[in-house]
Amino acid sequence: MVKWVLFVVVGLIVLVGVVALIGMLLPKGHRASRAVVYSATPDAVFAAISDFATFPQWRSDVTAVEILSNDAGLTRFREVGRNGAVIYTVEVREPASRLVTRIDDPSQPFGGSWTLLVRPVAGGTELTITEEGEIYNPIFRVMSKLFFSPDTTIDTYQADLRKRLG
Repeated sequence: MVKWVLFVVVGLIVLVGVVALIGMLLPKGHRASRAVVYSATPDAVFAAISDFATFPQWRSDVTAVEILSNDAGLTRFREVGRNGAVIYTVEVREPASRLVTRIDDPSQPFGGSWTLLVRPVAGGTELTITEEGEIYNPIFRVMSKLFFSPDTTIDTYQADLRKRLG
């Protein structure tokens, strides 16, 4: 019996080691991008995506937002959702055109930025969201490759925004 328990424990340790090794070989960064056209003006789209305090009212994956401040005068906010609380900094804010937010939370096992480009098109406004993310933990990198798509958060955001804009 003890021999079998030892065999299982050693097997699990080897498995975790192999997964970690594979994770170290995977790239830390990833890039995902999606574009959707909304039948709203660029001003209306930009107003919705840049009013962080109202996110809990229309984003299905956000339960609370707290607006923070910092010494540089940049907008910072804490978003609470299914991944817990994450702090973001707005790096670029060009009204009705471009918004760039970056994870500003070294306690997270992931990081990166979202670039949201707003442009008028026939019949409305195109919003392109590009995620440039990093996963620091090699085991999480393997889990992400196997079980999660970097597009999922973007797709959820854009579906929620469509409902918000009507």
